[in-house]
Amino acid sequence: MAIFFYGCTTLDGFLADKNHQIDWLHEIGSVEETSYDEFYSEMDILIMGRRTYDDIKEMPDLEKFYGKTQNYVFTHKSKENTALFEFVSADIVDFVSNISKEKNIWIVSGNSLIAPLLDKQLIDKMYLQLAPVLLGEGIPLFTQKEGKQLFDLIEVKKYGQFAELVLEKHHH
Repeated sequence: MAIFFYGCTTLDGFLADKNHQIDWLHEIGSVEETSYDEFYSEMDILIMGRRTYDDIKEMPDLEKFYGKTQNYVFTHKSKENTALFEFVSADIVDFVSNISKEKNIWIVSGNSLIAPLLDKQLIDKMYLQLAPVLLGEGIPLFTQKEGKQLFDLIEVKKYGQFAELVLEKHHH
């Protein structure tokens, strides 16, 4: 089992502004050809938070973007399972520990799911797109408590105005 994070952040490490908006992302221009299709083709399970789900649920073509994986939405609110998404209230670390070791898991979400996984050193690989913008304040991607963690930089790619870093957990 490998756990992946794939997502975009500002230079100062924010996923969204303090109102949970990502307008700045659209101001920079569209993310050109990215590694998304290739990345997604390797995923088996996708886990997102409720806020992320609320942002994407009205998208046309949801099936195109999320149709191949088993999709879970972590929520404390009422469950509203759909054909594509199953809603769960669970501890993220317990949840992933019960998933078959052959599966690749994509965490599509912010710090509430990333932080507990980082605390247990469970994030194996990150595809981090850096946007050339500073927000000064907002919703940070990284809020783990467990201090320093080392990653190895595997590759760097440029997509339009975005730099993508591919990072793997450092093995001693």
